[in-house]
Amino acid sequence: MRVSVLLAFLAAIVVTVTSTSVTARAADTESKAPTDFVALHDVAPAILQDMRYSTPHNFIGTPINGYVEPLCIVTAPTAKALAKAERYFLTRGFTLKVYDCYRPQRAVDQFVDWAKDLTDLKMKGEFYPQVDKTNLFSDGYIAAKSGHSRGSTIDLTLVKLPAHSTRPYVPGEQLEPCYAPQAQRFPDNSIDMGTGFDCFDTLAHTLDPRITGVQHSNRLLLKNELESVGFVNLAEEWWHFTLAAEPYPDTYFNFPVTRSSLTS
Repeated sequence: MRVSVLLAFLAAIVVTVTSTSVTARAADTESKAPTDFVALHDVAPAILQDMRYSTPHNFIGTPINGYVEPLCIVTAPTAKALAKAERYFLTRGFTLKVYDCYRPQRAVDQFVDWAKDLTDLKMKGEFYPQVDKTNLFSDGYIAAKSGHSRGSTIDLTLVKLPAHSTRPYVPGEQLEPCYAPQAQRFPDNSIDMGTGFDCFDTLAHTLDPRITGVQHSNRLLLKNELESVGFVNLAEEWWHFTLAAEPYPDTYFNFPVTRSSLTS
């Protein structure tokens, strides 16, 4: 009898310890990145960073959940490939500039909640002037999952050197359509790609036939070099690229964008 009681007691301890360990691991995935995630600046310091979702200058109009710091975090293979592309562009008188890199799932969840609120049209004038908000899901602009959350997708552009600084966005200022001529759009030191970043419009499709001349050439300059170092472009967004050999093709992370999320 005493033996059976002892065995039951030990079994309870094992279950408790195991349950606690599982809970701890689950909590850790919310706060810490895998060891092969890095800060892009540590690998390719010349690449500029204009992390829009840590600011109110985005299609929602507020800083986004999980963007604690304006920091580009990516998987190590992604950082190495970007560094290789950057070396090429520097020889041509350009530098890469990233708008978004790793994106926590909590940010994607905020995008989904915002898209369901049809009364919030604060940033429509710039980011989706011709798109009815009721169509954001069906048109593919908003989804419940994003490749950014896997750590090997980036949004980026090219800047002519020497790079000139741009003024910050002032909440409440007059908005200009993201597809307006470059001189009319919100100022960005990017070369002219035909639309601004995060433009919810078919003109943002990389090879849209209405984009011609210098704008078309600029898009191809970015696309061709990034593809040569292993990235794949999303046809609907000229700025969006994913590393073909991404290390986490089926995992969507949720740790916050902050250096403390990285393994020291």
